[in-house]
Amino acid sequence: MSSQLTKAVRDLGERFEHRLFLTATPHNGHSNSFSALLEMLDPQRFERGIEVRPRDLEPVMVRRLKSDLREVEGAAFPRRVIEPIIIEGLPSDAPELELARRLADYGQLRQLRIAALPSQKGAMAKLAFVGLQQRLLSSIAAFARTLKVHRRSLAALAAGHAAPIAHLSVAAFVAGALSEDEAERGLEGETAEHAMEIDEEAMAEAATLAGGAGATPGDIHAELAAVDEMLAFAESHANRQDARVRWLLEWIRTNMLDGAAWNTRRLIVFTEYEDTRRWLERRLREALDETDRADDRIGVFTGATPSDRREEVKRAFNADPDKEPIRILICTDAAREGINLQTRCSDLIHLDLPWNPSRLEQRNGRIDRKLQPAPVVTCRYFSYAQRETDIVLDALVKKTARIRDQLGSAGQVIEARITRRMAQSGIAAGEAKILAAAIAAEDDPAARERAALEMDDETAKRRARLLREQDDLRKALERSRLRVGVKSSDLKRVAATALGRAGFSLDAAEAETVGRIATYRLDPSDPAFTREAGWNDAFDDLRIRPRKRGERPADWRRDAPVRAISFDPPVLADGRDADGVVQVHLEHRLVRRLISRFLSQGFQSRLSRVSVIQGPGAQPRVVLMGRLALFGAKAARLHEEIIPITAIWSEADRERRPLRALGETGEERTLDQLEDALENAQEAPVTAVTRIARLVDRDIADLLPSLESIAERRRAEVAVELEKRGEEEARLLTDLLRAQQTRITKASADFNPVQLSLDVFPAEERREVEANRRHWAARLARLESELQREPQRLRQSFEVRAHRLEPVGLVYLWPVSG
Repeated sequence: MSSQLTKAVRDLGERFEHRLFLTATPHNGHSNSFSALLEMLDPQRFERGIEVRPRDLEPVMVRRLKSDLREVEGAAFPRRVIEPIIIEGLPSDAPELELARRLADYGQLRQLRIAALPSQKGAMAKLAFVGLQQRLLSSIAAFARTLKVHRRSLAALAAGHAAPIAHLSVAAFVAGALSEDEAERGLEGETAEHAMEIDEEAMAEAATLAGGAGATPGDIHAELAAVDEMLAFAESHANRQDARVRWLLEWIRTNMLDGAAWNTRRLIVFTEYEDTRRWLERRLREALDETDRADDRIGVFTGATPSDRREEVKRAFNADPDKEPIRILICTDAAREGINLQTRCSDLIHLDLPWNPSRLEQRNGRIDRKLQPAPVVTCRYFSYAQRETDIVLDALVKKTARIRDQLGSAGQVIEARITRRMAQSGIAAGEAKILAAAIAAEDDPAARERAALEMDDETAKRRARLLREQDDLRKALERSRLRVGVKSSDLKRVAATALGRAGFSLDAAEAETVGRIATYRLDPSDPAFTREAGWNDAFDDLRIRPRKRGERPADWRRDAPVRAISFDPPVLADGRDADGVVQVHLEHRLVRRLISRFLSQGFQSRLSRVSVIQGPGAQPRVVLMGRLALFGAKAARLHEEIIPITAIWSEADRERRPLRALGETGEERTLDQLEDALENAQEAPVTAVTRIARLVDRDIADLLPSLESIAERRRAEVAVELEKRGEEEARLLTDLLRAQQTRITKASADFNPVQLSLDVFPAEERREVEANRRHWAARLARLESELQREPQRLRQSFEVRAHRLEPVGLVYLWPVSG
């Protein structure tokens, strides 16, 4: 069934010619969802409700799995170790164990009356217990706060003052906060924390009211009595350390501290609830208060963390520990995706476990990812040996690992079933082993087989495809190198020349090296950059942090210095990118700003199109560079190339003996000499420049006819090549549209409407199928006009409508011998 997000993306996609989708889970085990996703990507190749053929995927999908990259290329991904922290040997009256027993008894008390409710009301009534259990497994602090709201709502029920039930809030009480990331709602800091507290209380209240369905006054009073006992006990222990915190502090002292001094090791601790996060932070700060720079050692990342602060936390946590004091980062699930925390950290501890395998995997992914320098990352979780519920949580962790390693694309379906199974009733007393076994056995062979078939996901085939793609990419890279020929040394030389013309010496700005890689630190306040507008924007991409919301640009530029640059990858010996260094490339804003000095506007101000350098040969040579550009409809650039015309240069008797273009062999030798000369360009003697300057105009006039002749030949050749390409593209598009037409027609003919009348199909699914059929009919009607229009439009897009030839430069090679 199409979600609101799917409909929105589908509507937006129609407004763009180019579409790029990035996803870790392309196939969720449902064919219709997969075809609908692909239709948004390429509506001429795929159609919702029509089975996807593997051969149709190859032109549009690039898929990479860590396991494949390790096998095929030996890629450096860390090995993940999932390690339980067993808490055992506690006294039977330990608060975590005692409250678990009392809550289980409370759940059984409620179940006696809930069992008599209709199924839908009964399912809703159970959610109050499930949400309370989730929070108790997180922390007594989170449980006590939620239990207080639960008690207040029960009292309102008893007094007959209950508010209307917000059903969305009831479901969210178990599924998670209505907004895990308050920044998405434009709320930050204390405002966000207050909003989160209001949301949490509203969810707890709604779940309690829904749970009171069918309850008599006697039922409510009995439940209130049980809650009062639990609440008094919970509040008396809510601000104390529990066994997990004691273990965590011991681990920190052993692995991160030498007395009061911190070493360079870093740690991430995840928790699901903000109440737990606050409680944990307070307990850690209290216990570590006597250590060196204790106030700076703990950071937080939550849904209430302001966006500016988030960037600062990420930057500091990934920075050199000798420069940034932060050692422990406490995160809620707002940090479980979209941020990289692997640069300096390979230890992660789950203080509690989300009941959703995807969320658990996303948490682990903060440190288990590419560019993690450690060979092993360790993800730990707590398990109480004396608490029945932890049998289920242990099964959940193991199943999450199996989904990741073995179940592939069908994992989403299985994850949804596990989450739904746990959320329905929680972990009831006496049923933990049964639920754990059900989680371990959860599978969907049909969905796995369907996903593997549609994605051609058999391991050997997938890896063979990866090897072919790898070979194709290597060939393309080699062709690009031969065609473009830009090496890092070339880029550095161009940048140095442009900076020199601006009055700044790149060599003088050389900073520390990263291994053998030189780095350079430019100073934006240097007069070379303050004389002309535009340099600030070029340097802004190099600053150590983004501009904060509301921060004045001048203040930001003063407080956020620029990082050093390099022209080769600044990779340290352990595989990490060096801190504070940016590798610049042709598309970097600073490089574009420098190269722009050599483009058309640069030629009009202080730059010459003529260069005289020393060359390796025995004869002076000249190279005239011409640029040929071919344009299609609406001035679309179809082709561009540089055409060199070479000649032996002479001053003798030029009136009667003009320069003559060399043949292919002589041209190749000249271009080789030019390449060698440019590697270590040396200016020719002033006397040589003076002699050449007198004849530049005549040299251009002599060589221009040859340039025009070759350009005309190339124009005709390229026009033919473009025409052939247009015909081939049009033919392929026609075949594609015909195939889609045939498949939709067949699917429409094979559809049996009687199937929809059966009760096995939910109403929403029937509506979705009917919508697909209407869409097929409309698509078939559009396909006829597209077959007439689109191939012809494609042919016309390759037609050459105009061309332009212009000389762009002269290079003279003056022999070293003189």
